Order: sequence, then structure tokens, then C-alpha cells
Amino acid sequence: MVERMVGKQAPDFTMEAVLADKSFGKVSLQENMKNDKWTVLFFYPMDFTFVCPTEITAMSDRYDEFEDLDAEVIGVSTDTIHTHLAWINTDRKDNGLEQLKYPLAADTNHEVSRNYGVLIEDEGIALRGLFIINPEGELQYQTVFHNNIGRDVDETLRVLQALQTGGLCPANWRPGQKTL
Repeated sequence: MVERMVGKQAPDFTMEAVLADKSFGKVSLQENMKNDKWTVLFFYPMDFTFVCPTEITAMSDRYDEFEDLDAEVIGVSTDTIHTHLAWINTDRKDNGLEQLKYPLAADTNHEVSRNYGVLIEDEGIALRGLFIINPEGELQYQTVFHNNIGRDVDETLRVLQALQTGGLCPANWRPGQKTL
């Protein structure tokens, strides 16, 4: 049976990651909460694939907008930090990432992917899941969908802004419009 996650405390995590400066470090939900930051946590299936770099670089290209909204973006796959770094060091024209403004985390033991309900157990990879967690650690938004479809950064930003209003946002709400 699938258990509801939205509106509950998000599963805690600490993972090894390649940071924006290409050094190895750690990312954690607790650190984001301590810094009073929103967390945009997204899972993708594998490094060196075709759809993944389009959405990962799109998020990086718009990272300043997330930063302006006090949000930290973390990308996650079940690949290692060494594979992440090799992919980051690959030019975009060669299907690489080239440079990112946020960390890519390595969920090599599959624990975080499993805890967030996105792990395809028999393949050892994650579905494309996106989770927005408020600074208190409450999971406020989730989407999980087929690995053939990339995410829409505009929609992710719109939802983050809607959540931050604290109000009721009708269908097709856009930043600057009234809430209900």
C-alpha cells in the first residue's frame, strides 16, 4: 500500500554529492532546514542519458531564481559522485552538464530513492520525482512520472512561489495574482 507523503515530515537524508564548485561534499535536509531554506529535491534515472541533461541544465540555468526564493536545489540519482563529476566535466554539446550551480547527490545505497517512493527496485534507478519541502521539513509538493518526460522548470518555480504565498492558489495561478 502506498502511503501519503504530502503534508507530512519529509524523509530525512544526508548524501555524498558533487557540489557546485565540483568538490565532493555532503547535502542534507537538516542543513537546509537549519539555514531556513526551502528544498527542491529532484530525482532522475541515470547520468549520461538523453532526457536527464536537458532538465538538469535547465534547472541550473534558472538556479538564481530558486536562490531568490530561498530554495536549495538538489539533484539525485543512484549513480556515484565520481560518475556525476565525469558528467559535469563533459561539455553540453557532448550530452554533458558542463557546469552546475547546485549539487548532484549520489544515492548509491538507494535508501533515499526508496524512502521517497521513486526507486524502481528491479532496475536500481529512480523515477523522475520532484519534491518541494518547506524550511520546517514538511513535504508540501510531489510529482512522480515516467522517465521519458523531462520536467518543466517554469512549473516548478510557479509551484514553489504558490506554496510560499501561504494562501489558496486557484488553477492557472501565476505569481503576482491574487490568492483566494
